[in-house]
Amino acid sequence: MRFQTPLVPARLIRRYKRFLADVVLESDGREVTAHCPNPGAMLGLADPGMRVWLEPNDDPKKKLKFGWRLVELDDGHWAGIDTGVPNRVVREALEGRLIVGLGDYAKVRPEVSYGANSRVDFLLETPGGQDTYVEVKNVHLRRDSDLAEFPDCVTKRGAKHLDELSDMVARGHRAVMLYLVQRTDCRALSFARDIDPAYGAAFDAAKAAGVEAIVYDTAITTEGVTLRDPLPLLA
Repeated sequence: MRFQTPLVPARLIRRYKRFLADVVLESDGREVTAHCPNPGAMLGLADPGMRVWLEPNDDPKKKLKFGWRLVELDDGHWAGIDTGVPNRVVREALEGRLIVGLGDYAKVRPEVSYGANSRVDFLLETPGGQDTYVEVKNVHLRRDSDLAEFPDCVTKRGAKHLDELSDMVARGHRAVMLYLVQRTDCRALSFARDIDPAYGAAFDAAKAAGVEAIVYDTAITTEGVTLRDPLPLLA
């Protein structure tokens, strides 16, 4: 997945109201407000002074002319903060048959209605066979060593998706939760059960019901984000 326009560097002043961030552009020192496409806590990724990368736009319908996409970490690694990116990355990977265990299907359908007023991220259809329901979760929390964690805040919606995937398994379908780690400094994924115990319990129940879990990391540059390697899940 390539960014539509070249990213520009800035320094973060503050993130507030969840979806807004004030920054100083490195190019000319202007202070601007950027859209922050992330409703989560963004622990460790929204500290004042961090170097961030923004995607400019000239869309007259958009009030904010910059969208926050990346954080350049102190150790040379990268983190992606846009929660809309994972679905774009995964769609490209599914269409390219790049995800281990998810390559035997005839059609990829995004945003298909299912469950209780929900839309599954991807439905992989196999004529005359077993359909596969795939939910995608963005991961960018890292607190200890090289371990990625999910979630970074309480997510009732995430637990609901696990319940709905379990229901699909009960109906005879295959269901997969795919965690995409938008960081380049992690080598495994675990659950932040101290942050959201209910999500951890929901995952345990879903796993027992037959829901599968797949974890991948990403390659991140200022040009784009792409699928990289499978990671172990330390549940």
